[in-house]
Amino acid sequence: MVVAVVAAGGPGPLINGFGVDTSCLGYDAHNVAQGDADNTSHNILHTHSNKSRQSSPGKNFPLQNNSIALEIMVNVPKERKTYCAGKCKKHAVHKVTQYKAGKASNFAQGKRRYDSKQMGFGGQTKPVFHKKAKTTRKIVLRLECKKCKTKKQLCLKRTKHFELGQKAAASGHQY
Repeated sequence: MVVAVVAAGGPGPLINGFGVDTSCLGYDAHNVAQGDADNTSHNILHTHSNKSRQSSPGKNFPLQNNSIALEIMVNVPKERKTYCAGKCKKHAVHKVTQYKAGKASNFAQGKRRYDSKQMGFGGQTKPVFHKKAKTTRKIVLRLECKKCKTKKQLCLKRTKHFELGQKAAASGHQY
């Protein structure tokens, strides 16, 4: 169904069953409502497809899934049974640790180039990044197969709090 939104001097007529307030637009709504051929083409301001939209839970709250992932504490067990792509070629128990970046080498090409450019007079030569926006980090797990010692990495979603193999202290009285 196509709805033509046009204007007259007051509340407009029913156009395709819709009451249109056309007081502010300045066009003749009666010509469009009656379907005059000469005025219809330049009087139509907006066409709208009136399809029924089915709302899903994520559309009403667009950050619903992400906000939940950011606020909960992630607790991962120290062992996990998952597929081993190494020699095993089947599901096996893996030891889980958190990935940590290694120490930056002074002999990497980028570091050597940066140091040579910084030498001498002239101050800071490369831009220093100051616009940090993220408050969370993506958690990367390092999985090592207990049988064949093959290692692989698994990235998790963003979270502020991450624990590896610790049980959260229960609040309140326990029986």
